[in-house]
Amino acid sequence: MNISIGTPYEAAIKRIIEKGYAGNQTEVIRQAILAYERMIEEEELVLVHRAVMLEVSEIEAKTIQSYTFDEIKKSIKD
Repeated sequence: MNISIGTPYEAAIKRIIEKGYAGNQTEVIRQAILAYERMIEEEELVLVHRAVMLEVSEIEAKTIQSYTFDEIKKSIKD
């Protein structure tokens, strides 16, 4: 694969290699992709956590209907 990423990005890649964080351009790009993937996963976890905390707050404030495990089991049997 041959890609053109532009001068500022090429300069950044060169600096990363010069600092010794990677041995070549391919390594820099691989590391960047993995770091980006981790960042996305962390952001997704934060969003899920926020949603769960919102749900818990609503349950505790009794602003939404909640059911016990036994109530759910009973409704499935009926």
